[in-house]
Amino acid sequence: MDIELSHYQEMVIMYASEYGLKIIAAILIFVIGKWLANKLTAFIKSMMTKAKVDKTLVEFSESIIYFSLLLMVIIAALNQLGVNTTSFVAVFGAATLAIGLALQGSFSNIGAAVLIILFRPFKVGDVIEAAGVTGEVTDINLFSTIITPVDKRMVIVPNSSIIGGNITNFSNRDTRRVDHVFGIGYDDDLKLAKETLLEIVNNDKRILQEPAPFVAVSELADSSVNFVVRAWTKTEEYWDVYFDMLETVKLTFDAKGISIPYPQMHIHTDKEN
Repeated sequence: MDIELSHYQEMVIMYASEYGLKIIAAILIFVIGKWLANKLTAFIKSMMTKAKVDKTLVEFSESIIYFSLLLMVIIAALNQLGVNTTSFVAVFGAATLAIGLALQGSFSNIGAAVLIILFRPFKVGDVIEAAGVTGEVTDINLFSTIITPVDKRMVIVPNSSIIGGNITNFSNRDTRRVDHVFGIGYDDDLKLAKETLLEIVNNDKRILQEPAPFVAVSELADSSVNFVVRAWTKTEEYWDVYFDMLETVKLTFDAKGISIPYPQMHIHTDKEN
């Protein structure tokens, strides 16, 4: 009995000495390799940032570099354990193919991310309208673009949905045009209304004089005479000018007795004798 127990103890010691060191070495390779991958990725990101590479490309490259280095570390750790990495790579390739067929939609998002990076219809920090969402682009990753609307929600939009539709970029120009339509009653003084609108846009220091503001009668509608007002401003001041103009026009029209009519319908009936 003691001889059999001693035999098993020798086997345990033998396997522990043989595989225990391999396991410890594999763990060390993984831990140290992961640490080095983080440091190297951070260093490359820092160098790209100092070189003033576009922020979108920096963040996209960071993800690719880190996961590539981490995959190399995992393969090295498995190799230390005695796993045939050649077979592992073959199995991994077959598994990747199977997963790829099952996740075609997800990989289309990766392809869309590459197109976004290459053609740059927008970048991180731009305000865009895409896939029915309007807001600031805060992140672009392999699968999705994160858009933050004015109310600070976080909207995650698949990249394929963005590339597959229209994209409106509000930030790729220094200036932006404010467009409004204001209606007055048919009995109101048309010339006074036009002069008032011109006065409002010319008195706002945020509105640019080149191109010059434009005010004109655009439509003789059913219940109103409509004026179109077009004025250019800096992109970052667009919304302030947009909303302030609405308020200023209403208050000024009220002060000058110019009405802003609402839709009306006059019904005439014939009285039968």
